Amino acid sequence: MSDAAQPTAAEVRAAVEAVKTALDRHLAAVERRTGEDDQAVYEAFNELASAAEAYDELLYDRYDEVTPFEIPGAEESLPPYSGPGEPNAVSVLIRRDYSVAEPQRLLAQAQRVEAAEHEDGEGANEEAAATVPGALGVLFGEFEPDEIASRHKEFGLEEGDSTLWVTAADEPADPGEWLEAPFDEVDPERVLCRFDVSAVFDEDHEDDDEDHEDDGIDDEALDDLDGDDADDELDGDDDLEPLDAER
Repeated sequence: MSDAAQPTAAEVRAAVEAVKTALDRHLAAVERRTGEDDQAVYEAFNELASAAEAYDELLYDRYDEVTPFEIPGAEESLPPYSGPGEPNAVSVLIRRDYSVAEPQRLLAQAQRVEAAEHEDGEGANEEAAATVPGALGVLFGEFEPDEIASRHKEFGLEEGDSTLWVTAADEPADPGEWLEAPFDEVDPERVLCRFDVSAVFDEDHEDDDEDHEDDGIDDEALDDLDGDDADDELDGDDDLEPLDAER
């Protein structure tokens, strides 16, 4: 960056004063918290994050120095809430990502679902349960999303990032109104709260993994459990909960 484009010392000083003000406002909002999802705390958090980020950027541009602040990216992406003060309705939007870690386990579970639903052998869609896309359709059609999330390992899935948004609405939507495009009209300014889960938030635990050898656990033994033994367990039903044929 050229000298002409650098922020002035006064701008950096103003930015740090804004951080101090935002800190005071955030603490005051926390002290007056009225519940777990207090909107004032949410707004004060975003203001503090924005002020800290601005100061961090100006400090770096002017002095080539950084702060120890780590600004959560998820909260930055949302503008201040501008929806109704007392919403008459809410929409809950959920995204959960999975990777297919064990395709054979996924296929086996889908086949069990088909077998349980069609014990007489009539009407069973064996072809659907024989492919990964078909097996996913069978399982997500049989189980609720929350049950998939809690039992994902049983289905051969591995969790990725997930997020949940609660958005405010003036009135409940009419039946079938948004089914053709359920995610096209999300207004970020009407997001009441959001909750994110990601591996990037767990980086602090990586040091614990590095101390794994000191725990007296044999890595090769763990590999054996995750390899051939896991395949052997899949042949039995001990690790899988019984399926309800009437679901």
